[in-house]
Amino acid sequence: MNNNPTAQKPKNMEKRLTYLAFALITAAALTACKKDKDEDPPADPPNEEEVITTLILTFTDQEVSTEVFEMRFSDPDGNDGTPPVIVADTLPASRAYNMAVRVLNESASPAVEITNEIASEALAHQFFFQSNGSTLSITYADADANGQPIGLSNTAVTGAAGNGTLTVTLRHQPDKSAAGVSSGDITNAGGETDIEVEFPVVIE
Repeated sequence: MNNNPTAQKPKNMEKRLTYLAFALITAAALTACKKDKDEDPPADPPNEEEVITTLILTFTDQEVSTEVFEMRFSDPDGNDGTPPVIVADTLPASRAYNMAVRVLNESASPAVEITNEIASEALAHQFFFQSNGSTLSITYADADANGQPIGLSNTAVTGAAGNGTLTVTLRHQPDKSAAGVSSGDITNAGGETDIEVEFPVVIE
């Protein structure tokens, strides 16, 4: 039997070293995990609404395709800049037209065609056309995958001569199944307004 107390030192030291090594490895692993977590890239920001500076309505006579008329809203420097410019051609009375809507962001260079994005996200967008005081009427000529209107392609008809206004509103995430919405009534549409413009209408 060995009564020499120093005989246990190597084993005790070995045990301590084992514990120390385990502690160091654990600490290193925790530090690495924390570092990886801290360095994870931030989540992608939510999609922002597109900037719309320009709205163009093009009326092409259904009988004489070379007769083209336009209504245009332009505000390239936004709400804090110069006032928007709104111009509208006089429309001949008692005619039928194909009416197309085009939407742009002209604050970018080159200008960004927002029309394509609206078409690709047709389920989430709808134009509304509210005619007041004139004989101009507009009917949808396009539909999304659910058979509900979009308003990028339309037909327009003018009646007797007169003046009035046409309010064009683009809604994002409207309730297209709500009462009257599919026929162009904005009352129950809900959603958010991306742009709203009131054009002068002159019919002669």
